[in-house]
Amino acid sequence: MTNDFKQWGMTIPNLSKAFGGILVVWGVFSYLTQTSDPPSITALIPSFMGAPLFIMGTLSDYSPTNRHHFMHASMVVALLMAFAGGSRLAISFSDMSGLVLISHILLTTLGIAFLFAGIKSFRHARLSREGD
Repeated sequence: MTNDFKQWGMTIPNLSKAFGGILVVWGVFSYLTQTSDPPSITALIPSFMGAPLFIMGTLSDYSPTNRHHFMHASMVVALLMAFAGGSRLAISFSDMSGLVLISHILLTTLGIAFLFAGIKSFRHARLSREGD
């Protein structure tokens, strides 16, 4: 498709894969580097949020006719990321360790950024349909 919407030089499915990949890698890194013994599974929360985002982006490549469904689902995940990360930052910012703080900042920032890009993409798609 030559009329694909791009934000920050990437299509929305590629942005979904990039943001999801960042979160998965960060979650695994924070799980492996935490100091508690035994390691807390909660360190993997960014991975748990990033994996569906990555999967939705990948599935949209394999099924372009269902791309809009996958991207709507990824927007729901991004909304959860933004709310979950942001609410925790607002409630207990001063009680967080460095890994927890970075995890929540990543969840919030990437969630909001993906929502911003997705909303612009949906608007672009609607305006493109109206122009046809």
